[in-house]
Amino acid sequence: MIEFLMVVLVCCVFLCLFRIARGPTASDRAVAIDVLGIMVVAFGAFMSIKTENEFYLTTALVWSLLNFIGVLALSKFLENRGFDD
Repeated sequence: MIEFLMVVLVCCVFLCLFRIARGPTASDRAVAIDVLGIMVVAFGAFMSIKTENEFYLTTALVWSLLNFIGVLALSKFLENRGFDD
């Protein structure tokens, strides 16, 4: 079951990469990058379940925090506001 979910996740990653490359606006690209980060976290969670290793789950947690900070920075940049606003 996990293998099937990982294949579906890889297919969704390719769709997100397509949206990042061909997105008509910067906001579409930002959302696709955020969704791609969520998929990386899901992939880490699936790998942690499959291998029964905590390292992948820890890496997924760190990636989710970095993804959150990156999305905040990108949204501030797209609004043309400073980081101290």
